[in-house]
Amino acid sequence: MAAPELEGTEVDGPNLLVRLPGVPAQVSAARHLVTTTLGRDHPLHDDCVLLTSELATNAVLHSQSGDGGAFTLAVHATGRRVRVCIADDGSDEPPCACRTTTHGTSGRGLPLLEALSHRWGFIRENGANTVWFELVLVTVPAGWV
Repeated sequence: MAAPELEGTEVDGPNLLVRLPGVPAQVSAARHLVTTTLGRDHPLHDDCVLLTSELATNAVLHSQSGDGGAFTLAVHATGRRVRVCIADDGSDEPPCACRTTTHGTSGRGLPLLEALSHRWGFIRENGANTVWFELVLVTVPAGWV
């Protein structure tokens, strides 16, 4: 994979803000940027990368971001919490956590987000969507099973 275009990227410790072209190859770039921001050893890394991939894919496939536009990726990490936001260039409909059929090839992104995140939501302004999620590290005390 080629290095993602980082013009306009702001990185401050475990925080990131970047605007990426709305093309499928930039979904991979978004995953790479989350990995770079958090580090592979971060305990929430895998879920964070997976959910970022789902949201970036949705922005590219279901909004004007994928029609010559772009999407914005923001990552904010503190201690035991990571918050990721993906803002698109707008769509006719708000995001839908619709269920898919057993053999369907799409429609699992937001239900997956619902299942894995501590909390999530979206903001819709002037047709544009910002979908966000938070992951929280929860530990179980030794011997508490």
